[in-house]
Amino acid sequence: MGVLAAVVVAAGVATPAAAAAPVSRAACPDPGPGLLRCLTTYTSGAARTLADGPAGWGADDLASAYRLPGEPGPDTVVGISIAYDAPNLEADLAAYRAQYGLPPCTSANGCFRKVNQQGAAAPLPPADFGWALESTLDVSMVSAACPSCRIVVVEGNSPGFADLAETEDTAVRLGAKVVSNSYGAREGGVPLSFASHYQHPGVTVVASSGDTGFTAASYPAVLASVVAIGGTSLARDPDSPRGWTESTWSGSGSGCSAYIAKPKWQKDTHCGKRTVADVAAVAEDIAIPFSDAGGWRSVNGTSASAPFIAGLIGRSGHAGTTQPADFYARADRFVDITTGSNDRTGTGQKCGGDYLCVAGPGYDAPTGVGVPDGLAGF
Repeated sequence: MGVLAAVVVAAGVATPAAAAAPVSRAACPDPGPGLLRCLTTYTSGAARTLADGPAGWGADDLASAYRLPGEPGPDTVVGISIAYDAPNLEADLAAYRAQYGLPPCTSANGCFRKVNQQGAAAPLPPADFGWALESTLDVSMVSAACPSCRIVVVEGNSPGFADLAETEDTAVRLGAKVVSNSYGAREGGVPLSFASHYQHPGVTVVASSGDTGFTAASYPAVLASVVAIGGTSLARDPDSPRGWTESTWSGSGSGCSAYIAKPKWQKDTHCGKRTVADVAAVAEDIAIPFSDAGGWRSVNGTSASAPFIAGLIGRSGHAGTTQPADFYARADRFVDITTGSNDRTGTGQKCGGDYLCVAGPGYDAPTGVGVPDGLAGF
């Protein structure tokens, strides 16, 4: 997305103004009541061409940071529930996988499938730039986490609660053992009336915790049947045994439900009902190819961490049996995140310095029990 230079006229002489600094933009602006929102932001300005290559964390970085095994894993079907069509999705997925040396995942070899919310190959819903960016991020992160997994993308007619609930059911019907949802809305009576669509026997459901920090809990992540995924900021750290370090991403969604009863597997004491999130992964500075914007983009959001965790669940071979309670039972198998805050001030003042918005030893709401350390926690 190019930025046109402005012209300033001063004392009768026209001079070019300084180019506007890149800003972070929401891929899906607030849609208003009754609709869900994709949880991705991207940096404005010119994209890097495919020839330029990526800028940001790629599949090889994530494999190193999370100590992923060398073997590819099973061919678990991972479902992506999404709104609208991404016309160039398969081509962008091919570009991502080629960049990082991952095996092809195409409709021809049976690895990739894209359908409408009823499960048919056509007609597909109308295209939308923001949701297409989200779709591309989702399939890229599943690929980074599980190169051997098959991917089924189910595109809803709209981001309405009913349409996306149907995409969830369709993904399961088409064989998905884990379904990723990179969207959210403030919890409330209307969205919660669709809760049953996010609970399927033998299926693991994950959802992004949100991108606006400490606030009201986000649906569907807040559901007790859903693994709520928070976000971190990742950095290289040559002085640590891991070689990497992470802190709370400032946008990582966390909250205390006003509706969902406290699950017996959650033991935190300052929220009487369901607390979001359960576990976390990187959510900042992710590189993906997006041909609708002319090349590689750097994107942010718990919409990156959710499909990444979904892919790891698929890679573990335990998709379907893995449920939210398991992350708490295996908390010692995750890397605890102990620094950072998601109250957007960086001080923790919005929650009084509490674990609901400030990371610390043990469970905290922005990053849950921590981030993956290989597949041990899955």
